[in-house]
Amino acid sequence: MSDPTNVLFIVIDQLRADCVSGALAEHVAMPNIRAFAADAVSFSHHFSVTNPCGPSRASILTGLYAMNHRSVRNGTPLSDGLTNLALEMRAHGYNPELFGYTDTSRDPRGKSPDDPVLHNYEEVLPGFTEIIQMRPDSGNAAWQKYLKDKGYDLPSYDDFYIPVPPVAGQAPYPDDPAFYRAEDSDTAFLTDAFLAHNRANPTPGWFALLTYIRPHPPLVAPEPYNKMYTPADMPLPERMATTKAEEAVHPMLAAQRQRPPMEAAVDGCWGQISAGVDADIRLMRALYFGLITEVDLHVGRVIEHLKQTGQYENTKIILTADHGEMLGDHHMWGKSHVYDPAYRVPLIIRDPACRDTNGTTVSHLTESVDITPTILDLAGRSVPGSMDGRSLRPFLSANVPENWRDAVHLELDLGEPIQATAVQRKCKLDLHDANLAILREAEFKLVHFNGGLPPLLFDLKNDPTEMHNLADDPAHMPTLLRLTQKLLSHRMRHMDRTLSDLTITSDGVIGEIPAL
Repeated sequence: MSDPTNVLFIVIDQLRADCVSGALAEHVAMPNIRAFAADAVSFSHHFSVTNPCGPSRASILTGLYAMNHRSVRNGTPLSDGLTNLALEMRAHGYNPELFGYTDTSRDPRGKSPDDPVLHNYEEVLPGFTEIIQMRPDSGNAAWQKYLKDKGYDLPSYDDFYIPVPPVAGQAPYPDDPAFYRAEDSDTAFLTDAFLAHNRANPTPGWFALLTYIRPHPPLVAPEPYNKMYTPADMPLPERMATTKAEEAVHPMLAAQRQRPPMEAAVDGCWGQISAGVDADIRLMRALYFGLITEVDLHVGRVIEHLKQTGQYENTKIILTADHGEMLGDHHMWGKSHVYDPAYRVPLIIRDPACRDTNGTTVSHLTESVDITPTILDLAGRSVPGSMDGRSLRPFLSANVPENWRDAVHLELDLGEPIQATAVQRKCKLDLHDANLAILREAEFKLVHFNGGLPPLLFDLKNDPTEMHNLADDPAHMPTLLRLTQKLLSHRMRHMDRTLSDLTITSDGVIGEIPAL
């Protein structure tokens, strides 16, 4: 009898797809992840269905669109009534282990106001066992202790990510190094923790979620990654000639364009760089690439460990990112934007049982809500009918599932319940209107805004960088209408159906009753 299957799920934070394979790939070294891709199946048109971090991870781990799980911003509670990857895997006999974070804001219903889980948006998704606490916004307590034990003179955590200038008293510059050495970085520490735990617990049949914070800002890197790439060699972003031209495209884009500003991507360097200077933009891109290469090194360590310990051929490995990064495209930074770089992310899956497709690429449109159904399917567990995603397992055997989607559905909320955002103020929107939905086909993309704002329409075949809005072009009115109707139909079809497929009769409940 063969050993039980292991499952390793790796999530990299804020890694856009074209750094792995695409327009930026030639500029960033990722030898380990690309070698892994050559031994696995890559999905070239994979999209995170929402952002930022909390909502995107909620969709990944529940298999639900944001319109159904409704944890639509960092700090918005995720309902306890929803099942998720960890709970389903636990019910299948796995102990889901977490190395990193899930950014889960917990449901306050039935809890005391003093419950500690209601005072931190970075709580753990129910069902996971937190092996090492790595919660970036909450202090990374385990990593801080490790650094202190190694003899570092620790700054305040608020100053952890300020680069260290070569001469004391000088102002820090973005490509000055972090105060910690590369072997002690948060990326290295998290990898060491996973490897140590795996060596101490070699019993087959484990499931681990390993989540790396890099290359998420703050963009500070230890030596040598801080200067690994020469800024002058970095390509400039895809963008219009001026910021005014970008903002003139749509009122919501004008309100959101500088949120966040490029200068906020590094700590302690305000006034040292400017988004209006191309050399500074190239510098920021070089830092981003350096952090990617650092993560790649440690992903390689994990894969090599699995090979050296004989676990590689018994481990199903899924590697993806929670969302993308604009990186200056359209004069924008971060991820809370409407353009493809904010949503398009890598997805690489290796099933040792499907060797014949290793090194191949799937070009069909896939969504982050497909990942949990895929992992459950690979682990031999049925997929709850309430989930919006579908298993990608047939693709691993070069089969296309019947009636596969021809468009992806993406969402974004830009309001805040505590204090109105710039989008709410400038566009005169209340909390429930400051949102948008996107329907993206292979050739056309519709961005539908709430609150009576006009839509955007892009011809991706002829305008892949989304520079020309066609929503007002009479020649494209039929396409605009078709996509609007298709978006409405998609949302109607995927409304929450947790209990809607059940019927109560005199003979009892007809249908499969989901777990609470």
